Amino acid sequence: VQLVESGGGLVQPGDSLRLSCAASGFTFNTVTMMWYRQPPGKEREWVATISWVGSNTAYADSVKGRFTISRDNGKNTVYLQMNSLKPEDTAVYYCKALTSWGKGTLVTVSS
Repeated sequence: VQLVESGGGLVQPGDSLRLSCAASGFTFNTVTMMWYRQPPGKEREWVATISWVGSNTAYADSVKGRFTISRDNGKNTVYLQMNSLKPEDTAVYYCKALTSWGKGTLVTVSS
């Protein structure tokens, strides 16, 4: 299993970013995918989940209404659209599939 996140960067409060996670080494369209994040100095926390079909999603309360998880099974990729970003969204964002993790992509929200 290989998961490669991309799309992180430095943005200002209120901006948007879209993260991508390219997956390989397993049958992507049969696996539930998740995004997690780890803020500086804090524990890793769950952000969002999407079912293998993409019809069922779930979000942490802290991001509900601002973040959207989606997937393209034809491209073996899962996305995290992040809108109205806040400084407290600053974290390394990780993609998870089965028991495997990517290396993460850093999102910094600062003015």
